[in-house]
Amino acid sequence: MKTTPQTHACPCGRLHRHKPLVYQDCCGRWLESDTPAPDAQSLMRSRYSAFVLERRDYLLGTWHASHRPAQLEFESGVKWLGLDVRQYRLVDDCHAEVEFIARQKPAGAPAVRLHERSHFVLEAGRWYYAEGDMQ
Repeated sequence: MKTTPQTHACPCGRLHRHKPLVYQDCCGRWLESDTPAPDAQSLMRSRYSAFVLERRDYLLGTWHASHRPAQLEFESGVKWLGLDVRQYRLVDDCHAEVEFIARQKPAGAPAVRLHERSHFVLEAGRWYYAEGDMQ
């Protein structure tokens, strides 16, 4: 598991007044506590940060049970290069979609773009990642 100092820029790249939010004021609020992300976009951003920081328990805990893998392994040497949220859409009171592009560079390979439309569900006051459609 990797760590990000609380006062460094959050891996998700969220901005406030054109400046990066620090980890403790952004995804750190959800990753470092039991407080649920308030909306699907915040959950998606925190899940990206969890991939960057290799927070397996957080990722599995925020994955909807109907689609959650039994285990999750991280690819060695991957460098995450950034996140671009393209669209956030509240479908109804309990469903949302987030379209994003995440960039990564696997060890010894060219950088790749992961373009996905993710589907989220709200259950018992918590948002969960259900599944995604690669674009």
